[in-house]
Amino acid sequence: MANVLQELATWLHDVFVKQFDTWILLGFVAQFFFSMRFVVQWVASEKAKRSVVPIAFWFFSLFGGSLLLIYAIQRQDPVFIAGQALGLFIYIRNLWLIANERKAAMTKVD
Repeated sequence: MANVLQELATWLHDVFVKQFDTWILLGFVAQFFFSMRFVVQWVASEKAKRSVVPIAFWFFSLFGGSLLLIYAIQRQDPVFIAGQALGLFIYIRNLWLIANERKAAMTKVD
């Protein structure tokens, strides 16, 4: 059992400490922003007492996803690159639709 714990400690050190650099820091910052979109969505839904996707969700998705794409490109991870690149199109499209909806609503008011 002590051997397993020692191997786990060595693995954790190798993964989280030994290879730590600026790119790993960027990856953690990116993941933080990407994860914040779920917190924002959850809080907005709790306030509304129904499922809500606020505009901040899409901005956190876009910012966090962009940083994660940069990180994935630097790591040369094709699966991660493909996933984040596709997501960026979806986030931009949703923000575009929201902007068009607001513009149309402003035109109706005038």
